[in-house]
Amino acid sequence: MKDNFNRNIDYLRVSVTDRCNLRCIYCMPQEGIKFVPHDEILRYEEILKIIRIATTIGISKIRITGGEPLVRKDIVSFIERLSKIQDIKDMAMTTNGTLLKKYAKDLYEAGLKRVNVSLDSLDENKFKTITRSGSLKDVLEGIEQAYKAGLYPIKINVVVMKGINDDEIEKFARWSMEVPYQIRFIEFMPIGQNNWEKELFISGEEVKQKIENTVGSLIPVEIKKSGPAEYFILEGAKGLLGFISPLSAHICTRCNRLRLTAEGKLRPCLFSDREIDLKRILRSGASEDEIRQILIKAIQLKPQSLSDNRPLRAMSTIGG
Repeated sequence: MKDNFNRNIDYLRVSVTDRCNLRCIYCMPQEGIKFVPHDEILRYEEILKIIRIATTIGISKIRITGGEPLVRKDIVSFIERLSKIQDIKDMAMTTNGTLLKKYAKDLYEAGLKRVNVSLDSLDENKFKTITRSGSLKDVLEGIEQAYKAGLYPIKINVVVMKGINDDEIEKFARWSMEVPYQIRFIEFMPIGQNNWEKELFISGEEVKQKIENTVGSLIPVEIKKSGPAEYFILEGAKGLLGFISPLSAHICTRCNRLRLTAEGKLRPCLFSDREIDLKRILRSGASEDEIRQILIKAIQLKPQSLSDNRPLRAMSTIGG
């Protein structure tokens, strides 16, 4: 299914919960947010129905997000049911990793293919400062368990913030020499009320330069991918380094996704407040064809590029 700018839309990000067991400084206010009542969250059966219909218009890649998806009850059985939808070619999950040690093996056996883990510091004290809670040890053990279980490739997402964790760029780059993961540096984006300030921003090019100045030359790598990351490798490294630059680079031309929030809002673009209340339509008894037409409409509403207005929602409620 092509949008109005000839982009092939084949990827749906699905938030299964707005709840999270961390309070990361760029994602959620310290006091937390007012969570959506349970009966307003899409039921698993409703999510599965939407995904089945979405596959009929070309959606073949699914990413499960939150909040933190592993805090939702019966998530493993949901993944197992999702894996049985015939036309899904790729199924992944984004997680903060704190519960991966417990669930990694079961998730793999249920049909999950791979995980992205948000990890913004390799220092225990700084990790607690950024997440406001949680244990770095739990996350690192969860990542290792996920790799052993067969969830591969493992992608580590590092949101780089000047004056907060940019002094760890070299440490993360050197970590790629030791571990077979894809460590991706992501520009800090102004999403919702996430304390974004221009002074905290550091571009992907600046991150690359820091690595080349202190660690070694970045060798470009061509890998099969559908996302916006550019990949490189350091000589002799076991892992890759990726760079995602939504603000400083023009990545919108490669956007291939829609987003479904936990309460059933369909969003054509992360960086926009435009959304369609799919849950209301679904629960009003809409036919499969009516739902299909809503999905098509969302694809047609995708903007060509980022809006100048930051979304008002907290990041955790969008399924970022």
